[in-house]
Amino acid sequence: MEFTNNNLTFVIVTFNSRKVIFDCLNSLPKGFHKLIIENSSDEELKKELEQNYDKTKVILSENIGMGAGNNLGINESNTQYVYVLNPDVVLKPDTILNINNSISELDNFAILSPVSDNPGYPNYKLDLRKSPNYKGNIIKDVEEIDGYSMIINKNFFIDNFFFDEKFFMYLENVDLCLRAKKNSGQLLIIMNSKIHHLGGKAVDDRYSEEIELSRNWHWMWSKLYFNKKHRGIFVSSLLGLISLIGNILKYLMYLVTLSKKRKIYRMRALGIFNSLLGRQSWYRPEIN
Repeated sequence: MEFTNNNLTFVIVTFNSRKVIFDCLNSLPKGFHKLIIENSSDEELKKELEQNYDKTKVILSENIGMGAGNNLGINESNTQYVYVLNPDVVLKPDTILNINNSISELDNFAILSPVSDNPGYPNYKLDLRKSPNYKGNIIKDVEEIDGYSMIINKNFFIDNFFFDEKFFMYLENVDLCLRAKKNSGQLLIIMNSKIHHLGGKAVDDRYSEEIELSRNWHWMWSKLYFNKKHRGIFVSSLLGLISLIGNILKYLMYLVTLSKKRKIYRMRALGIFNSLLGRQSWYRPEIN
């Protein structure tokens, strides 16, 4: 098998990502369809991208989150394979070529990805209880793949249930990988094909403080929801209460010292609290 412009579509979810999206799109191979889900409803960006990049469609949306945005693109695509990509990721000139050369004899998979070019921050996790499983020393069978780069085989997910949209941000990729593994799906990393991830640069720096607060709220909400889903209500609630108390204590400590860190721990405590109550991941960054 190989990926071509007839069977692979790129799906990119953006949110105030003008600073990075052009480098991302410029790195993609020519002739492939691109679906961009623009979560800040930037009409000027839509017009600019569709005018300057061939086979590119921008879908304007309210801020529905990464999982829901990815699902929108996946369901809108007409190809068997979808490359879910963050806007702060850049492909190398030979990324797709090296993937195709490596998977020529591959029969099937659930999710695969090139490898990050930063060995200090791998975009995958192994099961430490098992020995690494290599296929010809090029394809590594892994337990988890980071959500910023995922080539998804839509045919494997026969129920069309891709990302759990209850996650607004964080752990939706881990949940997807875990469900794929439970159904005997292969998660593969192509070791001789590389990508570059800027990391945390998908949103304009002007909104960095508000985005950081949002990230902390949603990280804690998502951790508890993930544990509820996969470890049960008792264990997740116990862990959530312990974490809530710890974050409240840190908030009070930084409140007394007037440290700006108090804002972070306030948001963390609120994220846990809302998840413990079973509320949706409702918080959205205040960006105008």
